[in-house]
Amino acid sequence: MLRNAVEPWHLIVVLVVCLLVFGSKKLPDTARSLGRSMRILKSEAKAMRTEDTP
Repeated sequence: MLRNAVEPWHLIVVLVVCLLVFGSKKLPDTARSLGRSMRILKSEAKAMRTEDTP
């Protein structure tokens, strides 16, 4: 039932909504801060994995 749940047009709709909500001027800053957050999350997860192994 949920096979192929994310179609290409779903992504287009999400991008248009983001553009309308954040505006074209704030969108690059929002993407940059999201990228920073993802890097921090990735590094913290990696640190927790290495901390668990003896």
